[in-house]
Amino acid sequence: MTRHTWRGAMTACAAGALLVGPLAVGSTAAASDPGSTSPHELGIEQKVDPGIARALERDLGISRGDAAARLTFQARAAGIEDALERRLGASFAGAWVDPTANVLYVGVADQGAAAAVQAAGAKAVVVDDTLAELEGWQASLDAATPAAADQVPSWYVDVVTNSVVVSVRPGGEATAQALIERAGVPAGSVSFEATEEAPQTYIDIVGGNAYYIGSGSRCSVGFAVTGGFVTAGHCGRSGATTTSPSGTFAGSSFPGNDYAWVRAASGNTPVGAVNRYDGSRVTVAGSTDAAVGASVCRSGSTTGWHCGTIQARGASVTYSQGTVSGLIRTNVCAEPGDSGGSLIAGTQAQGVTSGGSGNCSSGGTTYFQPVNEILSAYGLTLTTGGGTTPPPTTACTGYAASYQGSLSSGAAVAQPSGGSVTVTRSGTFRLCLAGPSGADFDLYLQKRSGTTWSTVGQGTTSSNNEAFTYNGTAGTYRYVVLAYSGSGSYVLGATTP
Repeated sequence: MTRHTWRGAMTACAAGALLVGPLAVGSTAAASDPGSTSPHELGIEQKVDPGIARALERDLGISRGDAAARLTFQARAAGIEDALERRLGASFAGAWVDPTANVLYVGVADQGAAAAVQAAGAKAVVVDDTLAELEGWQASLDAATPAAADQVPSWYVDVVTNSVVVSVRPGGEATAQALIERAGVPAGSVSFEATEEAPQTYIDIVGGNAYYIGSGSRCSVGFAVTGGFVTAGHCGRSGATTTSPSGTFAGSSFPGNDYAWVRAASGNTPVGAVNRYDGSRVTVAGSTDAAVGASVCRSGSTTGWHCGTIQARGASVTYSQGTVSGLIRTNVCAEPGDSGGSLIAGTQAQGVTSGGSGNCSSGGTTYFQPVNEILSAYGLTLTTGGGTTPPPTTACTGYAASYQGSLSSGAAVAQPSGGSVTVTRSGTFRLCLAGPSGADFDLYLQKRSGTTWSTVGQGTTSSNNEAFTYNGTAGTYRYVVLAYSGSGSYVLGATTP
């Protein structure tokens, strides 16, 4: 395969066919309500947190409407990518999105696998090397540490160019070539990237909330888990104590990895949310991996809330303390003091800040330890927004009809019991929804026209409770409850004309 030996920056994907076809491949939401399904199946496009849309507008220069469309597309593309990776097996060569055209590309090392990709609604790109081969060569580089680490600061698998990209500082060309030869990586599968970056760990930091280690060094809570929180491994060794919240490092790994988890002392309550530094918080709904090219946002105490794009997954970076592999590489800016903070795509947790280079004035490169690896390493459960506490029995009282159920985050259900109600005269609909505390449940009123349903009224605030009225005509209606974030029980009250 012919490749450019040197390159200045990652190339963007050319626009292609829009992602169409089955949009819920491998991503059906689980829920307790009989008949519950994905919002898309009920004609509901999930709303996008306005704060996230504003940050993407500010940092990526896109409109809030485009931001909403992009985040919705990314969530659907992640499910398709996961299903195709399992189906394609050894021929899978990675996946990435073109955020400007909302296209999902999937690399395949076998022309015969392209049809399966197209059938799933993605665009196939036939390449020479499989993802497993590229990751194997990256692992070889991990084992062959460069003679001068400051000259070759990072390397990563770039699925877009189907190569292992090695970043080289000025004067480090010979060191990079020697590293590749020592690792036994085929020259045709390597791209070089000139860089000025000099990665460093961010010790004095806060993400969602600050915590302090030992006699005063500060780091951030990455994401809450049952019994404590996860953070960067370079923040503290196993056994180190913390304050605000108080706890103990129950596990820590750095270098090689850059993850840790802190077991919090009693009286500290994990909350499934990330500080957005504008007086509000983003609810954490899960930890589905976003694709390369996806838009993400980071939270940190020095520079606050900033957004950017995933450039690669599984990247390796060499700090002065040693090489860390398996990281998410992004162009989200960060500065010293932001380490350990949260990286999130929409409402899906992605990783915790490891380190990087640059700043939030001129831009930079930041690396994140994937959160799912931390959860797996220590057998932890991510804390998500809301809870399972049923609403009070007095919620939404005074309505002619009442419906109850339970939903998992991201699922939706039509009431009554997946069916509909027939209204024989014009008048006012009064609707009320009471969801679990801390969650964000939404309510939609839909009217049938022929074989399709259209939303005619809705309550979509960031609260767990919704109430609205609608002046309608005779016809067939249904009520759709959506668990936008958080899980638990709800009560729906309805009065029709």
